[in-house]
Amino acid sequence: MRHRITGLETEYGCLVEPPARSDEILPRVRDWLFENQRYGLIDQHPRGWDEPAGNGGFLFNGGRAYIDMGHLEYCTPECASTLDVVRYDRAGDSLLLEALRALDLDGKVSFIRNNIDHYTGATFGCHENYSLERTDAVTKRNWASLLVFLTLRVLFTGAGRVGGSLQNFFSRRDSTGDEPIPFQLSQRADFILNDCFEWIQHNRSILNLRDEPLADARRFRRLHLIHGDTNVLPAALFLKVGATRLVLDLLELGEMPLVALADPVASFRSLSRCSCPPWRVTMADNTTGDALFLLTQFHRKARRMFQGRDQETDCLLQLWARTLEGLATDPDSLIGIVDWITKKHLLDAFVSRESLSWEDPWLKAQDLEFHQTDPGRSLGLALAEADAAWNPVNLESAKLNPPENSRARARSRLMREIQGKAGSYHVDWAEVSGPNDKHSLLPNPFQA
Repeated sequence: MRHRITGLETEYGCLVEPPARSDEILPRVRDWLFENQRYGLIDQHPRGWDEPAGNGGFLFNGGRAYIDMGHLEYCTPECASTLDVVRYDRAGDSLLLEALRALDLDGKVSFIRNNIDHYTGATFGCHENYSLERTDAVTKRNWASLLVFLTLRVLFTGAGRVGGSLQNFFSRRDSTGDEPIPFQLSQRADFILNDCFEWIQHNRSILNLRDEPLADARRFRRLHLIHGDTNVLPAALFLKVGATRLVLDLLELGEMPLVALADPVASFRSLSRCSCPPWRVTMADNTTGDALFLLTQFHRKARRMFQGRDQETDCLLQLWARTLEGLATDPDSLIGIVDWITKKHLLDAFVSRESLSWEDPWLKAQDLEFHQTDPGRSLGLALAEADAAWNPVNLESAKLNPPENSRARARSRLMREIQGKAGSYHVDWAEVSGPNDKHSLLPNPFQA
């Protein structure tokens, strides 16, 4: 089995009760995390023009927390398994909830795991990072096939959203026009402009081509994805990350299905606006393809190549098969598994009970409640299907301790050597310098 390092960056929405303001709350939460080096070491030096000293820091669990473009952002540590990604992602929620309670802000401030501000129309992201080796079979044909999977996986990875329309400032239009619609599968689809592009803030793409490996650039590259939604249900996150890791395993072995889309961005948007099968897309040869059939090709390849190699892979293949079958024959069987299906089930019942139209702003409020980080308030987590295969455990430990099988462990140990000592230090993903003039390079993300 070949290993792969994976990590998530989650930008949280923040709801505050007036007269408080989020730009006042976010620094208080960040500062509490790093106060007296409680959960990590604050940055002593600027990391860039937009990251001054004190803007954030690295956590003892191997992750990172900071303020980015008006959002509190949490990065998981480098994870070598899909289940660890789910576990450490959820540990970020737990850290923020603990901070709110300690600051007596519980009930007055909420952090929301979503990607859309219904008031301003702004979007904020969930970024996925997957390690690749420089020697992998990264060809034009493989990229085209990878784009097919990354586009079509929205059918089981989308978090769902109320409403949406293409914004006037978008330079690109498609056949869906600019008409508002009641419900979409994806929170990010309206904001993706390109299939591949280097920069992300004003020209968001499915594949981000910025070559920033955060490791030895001679050996590694980092696949950076920004088009996915922030998932609420553990099963949805487990499947999103796990299935993508399996497809990248296929890419490494040169076993990708020979498929290509005519326009991945147009397909992404059209799929997002269709909440029931059949889901049709236009292929590069101008034929019409069935999205579920195409996804099944990736699943069959992965099952043939990887079934039986380890317990996590077999669990992923089983959940992936169950999800594709449910999408084709009985979407309601995926309530508690797929975010958008679960959310639409709740909202359909709410619309019926309250005799509402889909334009009623009450629905947007309920949409946000689906994404609450507090398990006691989250409408989504209330319906989550419990299964030990994908539900995170030992969250208290994950708030303080790193994974044992990645570079995060080495960085955390070096940070513990610095903790409590006077003097200057510098911490980054691939290097740590301490007040004792010890300078450690961490070029290999697999080396614990």
